[in-house]
Amino acid sequence: MNKSKRIEQAYLRAKERYAELGVKTDEALQELSQVSLSLPCWQGDDLKGFEAPETSGDSAILVTGNYPGRARNPEELRSDADFVFSLIPGRHRFNLHAIYGEFRGKKIDRDEISPEHFEGWIEWAKERKRGLDFNPTCFAHPKARQGFTLAHPDRVIRKFWIAHCLACRRIGEAMGRALNQRTVTNLWIPDGMKDNPVDRRGFRDRLESSLDEIYSVSIDKRFNIDSVEGKLFAPGSESFTVGSHEFYFGYALKKQIYLTLDSGHFHPTESLADKISSILRFLPGLVLHLSRGVRWDSDHVVILDEELKAVAQEIVRGNYLSQVHLALDFFDASINRVAAWVIGARAVLKAFLFAWLEPRNLLQEMEASGDYTGRLLLLEELKILPFNDVWDYYCLINDVPTGLALLEQIRNYEAKIQSQRI
Repeated sequence: MNKSKRIEQAYLRAKERYAELGVKTDEALQELSQVSLSLPCWQGDDLKGFEAPETSGDSAILVTGNYPGRARNPEELRSDADFVFSLIPGRHRFNLHAIYGEFRGKKIDRDEISPEHFEGWIEWAKERKRGLDFNPTCFAHPKARQGFTLAHPDRVIRKFWIAHCLACRRIGEAMGRALNQRTVTNLWIPDGMKDNPVDRRGFRDRLESSLDEIYSVSIDKRFNIDSVEGKLFAPGSESFTVGSHEFYFGYALKKQIYLTLDSGHFHPTESLADKISSILRFLPGLVLHLSRGVRWDSDHVVILDEELKAVAQEIVRGNYLSQVHLALDFFDASINRVAAWVIGARAVLKAFLFAWLEPRNLLQEMEASGDYTGRLLLLEELKILPFNDVWDYYCLINDVPTGLALLEQIRNYEAKIQSQRI
């Protein structure tokens, strides 16, 4: 019996097993097919980007590892992305930072970038019927070396970054218009202090004023979603982060724009899943940057752990998928970069499949009747049901490999393509 036949037969047995609990696996797979992930371009090149050397500055982002095969130009990055998408079931998006424009060696400062510098990316996405997302790059630049951008005490420097963020919103709108779908333009800045500040209010007054200028310009909401992203701390800003979660939650409420939550941007004891149902009562939508913090915001590759499953369960149980934009945010140079993309994306999809294979009606009935014993027992039993047989079948019908066949394809690509990048 060939592998495909074995997968099909295993799926039929799993289908019967889940049906005993009232779960329709075919419907779960149909729901999963609607999940679209936004893959971070920066996983492919360690967040180097393609600016002329004299344009960028020291990076504020720490990427660890020196695994060979990093993409060095847009063509190589697009090649890697094409291969990655071929290994992930479903239709997904690509997430770009502003430093990934095609500047062709010219010094184009960040307040001068425009849609023309991303035409190659737009055409690439259009040919493949993929969406694009976008981010201002408010770090790794001479005007960010003092640790402040939109909250900087110097009005001249603030104006530079305001102009950059406005340019990025226009680029996001142009991408969405060209692709006839909405681009998420997400704003994150590194502004903060290593030690305790005296004038917290002054920094946050300046940040709010800068944001007001950025978002006072009308951008077509049919093609662009604005989102702002907070953070707990970062190296160099351990004591004070201007754009904290509370600050941006308040600002998003004020402007009724999206709020971005990053898995690594909170205290390790906080639950990202628990925040979703609260925030979506008051905001039009959320962007989730799914990462894996190990002790701190270390942006490890996402794996199928309990935290990730809890996030997927909360979205599925609350019927929030239409209000949540799912993105990955990690960069690991200690392993094959293509493999990191694939492992992370497939882990998120597995988490959502796991959530859709729950007998939600039965669980909710138990909870409503006060049968917490039955609820706990059933949740534990679900962990050992033949989930993997359903996942393998989903991969089969999407013509993507499973198991060691996946690893074999990644290693073949590394040998033929990535190993030649010396």
